[in-house]
Amino acid sequence: MKSNLQSRFLISVLILSICFGQVRIKDLVSVENAQQIPLIGYGLVVGLDGSGDRSSSSRGAVFTVQTISNMLERFGITVPKEQLRTRNVAAVMVTAKTPLFGRAGSSFDVTVSSMGDASSLEGGILLMTPLLGIDGSFFAQAQGPVSIGGYNIETSAGEKVRKNHALVGRIPNGATLESTMANQNFDLTQPVRLLLRDPDFVTATKIAEQVNVTFSGLQSNPSGLLGLKTFARPVSAGVVELSLPDSIQSQDGAVFFIASVETLRVEPDREARVVINERTGTVVAGGNVKIDEIMIAHGNLTIHTSQRPVISQPQASFSNAGQTVVVPITETTVDEEAGSTGVIPATTSVSELASALNQLGLKPRDTIAIFQAIKEAGALNAKLIIM
Repeated sequence: MKSNLQSRFLISVLILSICFGQVRIKDLVSVENAQQIPLIGYGLVVGLDGSGDRSSSSRGAVFTVQTISNMLERFGITVPKEQLRTRNVAAVMVTAKTPLFGRAGSSFDVTVSSMGDASSLEGGILLMTPLLGIDGSFFAQAQGPVSIGGYNIETSAGEKVRKNHALVGRIPNGATLESTMANQNFDLTQPVRLLLRDPDFVTATKIAEQVNVTFSGLQSNPSGLLGLKTFARPVSAGVVELSLPDSIQSQDGAVFFIASVETLRVEPDREARVVINERTGTVVAGGNVKIDEIMIAHGNLTIHTSQRPVISQPQASFSNAGQTVVVPITETTVDEEAGSTGVIPATTSVSELASALNQLGLKPRDTIAIFQAIKEAGALNAKLIIM
């Protein structure tokens, strides 16, 4: 029975995987159990080449000295705080997220960020740092060499050479999970919830219909959708509930069924959007954007202002009383280019609109202004997002 069930799954997956222009369900959703918990910790980075926190209480980071003193006391070493020199040590905050379906011993990356007045973390090594959850629970520990992918060089003359940001680095696989995450196993009596990354009612409905059509020949709870046996139902725009077949009685069977569902392909419904970044002059428009018929007129007005110096010299009879001076004369010229006018037909696509705007000789900044004007005119059938 189990072999026959797996054969049905594989055949359905292979047939649907050849569909063009569709997206795998796993690229649209995440499983509810696959949660990641943010972690944070406080630690020390050592081995710096004089680029760490300063030890002066009036100018430097006092907490760095205190941390070093506390650490040395744990090793049975007592050093007066005023004698500590911390230029090779930097206090840092360590942040990360637990790995998906992580178990004890799983490794994951961490981010290390300076919180004192260090100038660079280049070449440093993070000492063993506990990572805690939002409630203070201990989850993992981190340690290892910090990779910053850049440098920050300062000379005694005040010159600076910098590449990337030298105060934030990463430690690949630098953290180890100390305990297995909760809710790792599936409850075979309860439906599995698929969470849409971009909630949408149409996409959620398409996912449910695709699952039900593919696995319609298997036993499940009956429903009236298209007269088929249903496994999935859209609960909301962001959640699709997936019921396991009655024949699945083990965790490996549940994993196999969910994997088969994730490889199914659907065509998601995308919201029509135009995203504008005014700082960089970038315009990105989706393929669903449509423009109603509209007229666009474009022209440039350029004003040039210049000054021409003229020497004013008094006549000979007044030479004893007058002085030679330089008098500037301002000249202003106005150049107005011939205006460009274009008519954009109705239901224009993004490519057609881009071609029309290129014919008008528009620059990215002009394109941004035109998109905003089209939206105000009510001819842009899309959501305008300005960053």
